[in-house]
Parts: sequence; structure tokens; C-alpha cells
Amino acid sequence: MTIPKHDDIRIYALRHLADNGDVKLKEFEQPLAKQFDLTDEEITQMYDSGKGPVFYDRVAWALSYLSMAKLVDKPKRGLYRINKLGIEMLSKPEELESFVQEKVRGRASSKAKDDVSQDQSVIESDMTPQEQLYKSFESIRLSVYDDIIDTIISKSPYEFEHLVVKLLEKMGYGGQVKNAGLVTKASNDGGIDGIIKEDILGLGRIHIQAKRYGKDNTVGRDEIQKFVGALAVAQSNKGVFITTSSYTKSAHEYANNLNGSTTLVLIDGLELAKYIYDYNLGMQVEQVIEIKKLDSDFWDLLKDDA
Repeated sequence: MTIPKHDDIRIYALRHLADNGDVKLKEFEQPLAKQFDLTDEEITQMYDSGKGPVFYDRVAWALSYLSMAKLVDKPKRGLYRINKLGIEMLSKPEELESFVQEKVRGRASSKAKDDVSQDQSVIESDMTPQEQLYKSFESIRLSVYDDIIDTIISKSPYEFEHLVVKLLEKMGYGGQVKNAGLVTKASNDGGIDGIIKEDILGLGRIHIQAKRYGKDNTVGRDEIQKFVGALAVAQSNKGVFITTSSYTKSAHEYANNLNGSTTLVLIDGLELAKYIYDYNLGMQVEQVIEIKKLDSDFWDLLKDDA
């Protein structure tokens, strides 16, 4: 039997979770290989690039899409658990593929930012090879964003505060000021979690609130108001509220309608992951692909055949 595609693996991965509880990524390979009657050679077959085994990678992608569609949870990095929605989906397996595509596409569309594609779940057959490559890149990046947030959530709140201070420094805030970033005391839920000094004398400061919440949680207007109150006490007019989750509509409206004396920026989980990715904080390059085209200036200088 040929190696199945990742979308063909999804339903069997979901069933395996339903039967076995929490399962680590590496523990899916053998049961699913048996399900598809794969030979040892097929299980260990590598990509032509040599960048890893094909079947294991497709299993990982099947689980990644199930996670993005919120059919499975990841209580720890690399550990998967079927949830109530996933169990319900098992009763209508014929709808699984369309459900996953709809959920992942909707997630990408509703969270589209700058260069992030509007549709990151499906590669249409009528796309050119170059378009397929770019679409694949965006899908990979969205999956990495999920991994970033899952990893952050598994760390302590205090580590999260350190992380966001490092990120703002990476983004250029604090300029050339040595030790521009400061994390305040470990227990500071109602006030300021971090400070960035914008100049050597510390006359300009950015105050930070960091909330490490689950993806499904939301930050409401009340929490934003409390942070603005903390800014007033600190006599600060610049604040950044960062969360691993998202904000309610009223929270955004409140932040956008503050008077000119206070500038407040809200960063949600997807934006946070994008900044961490783009500014290379705790990231490493896995692979570099070069795409070349003819240099018109060079070739146009050569004489054409008469």
C-alpha cells in the first residue's frame, strides 16, 4: 500500500486517540502504519531532500490539522488528547475533511495579518507550482504559530513575562539602552509586569501587562481598564497588553477610544506568535529553499540567433 496522505490519516488518528487516551506523537506511527498495512520500507521512506521520514511527517500534519480544527487538545508539547468535539465528529466521519478545512480556513481568514494568506488550509489543483509552494509555506508557518503558543502556555507566567520583555527588545524598543527591559516582581497580576526604558535616563517608558491564558479564553474590557488604571498610577502614557489568547470586541473598542494622553497596544496570541517567528526569538531555521529566475540584464546582452 502506498503511504497515505495526511488528510487520509486524520480519522484513524482521531479514533486512535478515542481508544487510547493521551498519546504522544511518536506513539502514533506504529499503530497507524499497521492500520494502513505499510511495510518497514514505506515507514522509513525519507523525503527526496533527506529532511525526514514521509509517513511520520504526514502523521504529524494530520494531528496538527486536527488540533487547529479544535478536535484534539495538546495538554503538553507533543501530547495529544481527543476532546468532546472530536468524539462527536467520530459519529460522522464523512464530514471530517470538510469540517477541518472549514475550521482551519476560517481561522486563517479571521486572523489575517499583513502577509498571512487568507486561505491556508487547502492547495487547489489549478495553482501553479510557485503558488503551491507559497501556500505550503504559509500553512507551515500557521502550524508553527500554534506550536509557539502551546509551548508558551506550558511555561510559567513569570517566564512569559520575561519572554515578552525580550520580544519587545528584539523588536527594537529600548534602542541602544543597556538592560532596557525589566520584569517586575513575580506576583503582579493587577499591575505592571514589565517595563522598557526608551532612553538612557528612563524618561520615556513602555509598561507591559502579560497574560498567559488558554487559547479559548478572552481578555475583556475590565482587564484592559485595570491595566490603564495601573498606567495612570505609574504616570505612564504608553502601554502594551499581551496575551496568548484573544480580546473581546468591547476590549478592542475601549483601547481604541482612549483619549490621546494614553497609547495602548493590544497584542493577541496569533500576533504574538507572528512577532516571535518574524523576530527570530527562540527560533531556528529548519530549511532554506532558493528559487531562481533568469537575470534579464545578463541574458539580454547576449546576441540573438539570426
